[in-house]
Amino acid sequence: MKQIKFFISIFGMMVICGLHAQIKTPPASPSCKVTQTVGLMEVTLEYSRPSVKDRNIFSTNGLVPMGQKWRTGANKNTMITFSEDVKFGGKEVKKGTYGVFTVPGTNLWSIILYDETSNWGLPKSWDASKEVANVTVKPTALPFSVESLLITVGNLKSSSATIDLVWDNVMVSVPIELNTDEAVDKAYDRLMAGPSASDYYKLGSYYHETGRDLKKALEFVNLAIADKDPKFWQVRRKSLILADMGNYTEAIATAKESLKLAQTAGNKDYVRMNEKAISEWSSKAKGK
Repeated sequence: MKQIKFFISIFGMMVICGLHAQIKTPPASPSCKVTQTVGLMEVTLEYSRPSVKDRNIFSTNGLVPMGQKWRTGANKNTMITFSEDVKFGGKEVKKGTYGVFTVPGTNLWSIILYDETSNWGLPKSWDASKEVANVTVKPTALPFSVESLLITVGNLKSSSATIDLVWDNVMVSVPIELNTDEAVDKAYDRLMAGPSASDYYKLGSYYHETGRDLKKALEFVNLAIADKDPKFWQVRRKSLILADMGNYTEAIATAKESLKLAQTAGNKDYVRMNEKAISEWSSKAKGK
């Protein structure tokens, strides 16, 4: 009887735990992710959005104390990702993902990009060497209150924008700049220079792998390896095309070139593949 009661008790606990695991409630600070194109760059913001809820937010004794570092949101680190190098508040910042921290103040705010994003809130030990950018901006008092924290990208132009933070009755903005003209000029130069060795190789590989046209495949790969510094994988592709065309003698010679290049590069996989191909094609060449 005691054993039966015990098993009933365990079963009841399992049912309760199972029900508990299925219960979902709205998060207090919903997560948000937004990606905005600025010129030729993408800016991605990831953060959680706490709400005012009739609380005192920015003050000495508020939810976000003045003069102290703030995670700039709730839960996990607020993060910003730049797909290209930018100027953030006038500071040079390399493309990448950064944590966003702020120090609110009555007259000035510090906005900090931190080279670490794995924290839940503030780092246990702040490392000043990880500050990628630390800029100071003036806050703007709003004549109304914004209930939920909003971080967005505004004032969009082809070479600039602002990262805007708005919560309660405060707004702060950091200007970002990128060299769109330089990027466009580089793209133009690449276009005028014609296809690259990589472009030719991709075309040759496509024509070869699809069996669409082996002659064109060979033509494109020859253009790819016409460069002064051909790569072992490019030369191997040529050997494969020649073999599929039945030209084993030239395929073997080309595979030997690829083999030497692979040995120099220290790529054992391509060394092995070329050695195997040379052996197989040598047998086929003799059988002709």
